[in-house]
Amino acid sequence: MKTIKASIIGFGSVGQGVAKVLLRKNEELRSMGLDIKVVAVADSKTSVVNMNGLDLAHVLERKVSEGIVGDANTTGHDIIRDVDHDLVIETTPTNINTGGVGLQNMIMAFNKKRHVVTSNKGPLALKYNELSALASKCGCAFRFEATAGGAMPLLNLVRDTLAGNEVISIEGIFNGTCNYILTRMMEEHATYELMLAEAQELGIAEKDPTYDVEGIDSACKLVILANAIFGMNVAYEDVHVTGISRITPEALMLAETNGYVVKLIGEVNRQRIQVAPRLVPKGHPLAVGGTLNVASLQTDLAGPVTVVGRGAGSVETASAILSDIISIYMN
Repeated sequence: MKTIKASIIGFGSVGQGVAKVLLRKNEELRSMGLDIKVVAVADSKTSVVNMNGLDLAHVLERKVSEGIVGDANTTGHDIIRDVDHDLVIETTPTNINTGGVGLQNMIMAFNKKRHVVTSNKGPLALKYNELSALASKCGCAFRFEATAGGAMPLLNLVRDTLAGNEVISIEGIFNGTCNYILTRMMEEHATYELMLAEAQELGIAEKDPTYDVEGIDSACKLVILANAIFGMNVAYEDVHVTGISRITPEALMLAETNGYVVKLIGEVNRQRIQVAPRLVPKGHPLAVGGTLNVASLQTDLAGPVTVVGRGAGSVETASAILSDIISIYMN
């Protein structure tokens, strides 16, 4: 049995999802020879440490009932620096402008020889090559499947299943919030503002939806794919981005009349990286509805390969984090 001491840094929706998944999959992980002990959890205000392994059910219960995980005010950065453990699960919120605390957390983790699995897009959209180089220099694993497609497998698909293929291009829908709004606008012949409000009421859109509806979230994911799969050296500012906030019901109805749907499509190849609304023929593999994400990879040997999945959700994103953890330790 391999014992892995881990921390969860950031205990919002995704961090809590990780805790739930580790609880749910504990027996299966142990049957694989992996004993994952979470020895530290930090949220934005508090933290808790137990080197024998935390009771994650209790930590989750306290977070729900009191809004905190513990009594200590030690930061996640301090935990990464001072607590002896093997793996940092970094799930703090994305900050596209500076990388936020996540960037500093990852740098500290690598310098302390700790592996990193993350769902945080900001640091990778800004400093992917620097972080990858530091991880390699320090002999650390750096996995980030959850940053590119949520539960929709892309990076591991290319790395493992499509090994030996050259990926020529990737295009798809990388934001479930935008896809939901556009789908509902077409179904109801309703305005953007009305369907955004509906999405917010359902918890699909954030109170401040800017990252999603202006294409920023999709652009960050494209940057990660460009750097990780195509070996490019691009950052968020290199992406040409147009969001969905100016799309009208009339434009959607005109598209529908001519056999098309309008989708926010991200596209990356060695010549182009962009996010913009596009006409997609009805019945096309990219014409998925609701909150689904989809990506179509054009490869030299396997031809087109299309994957569909949920791009958001705490447990769904945590599933990608779990697959990365298993990949590190089983390989």
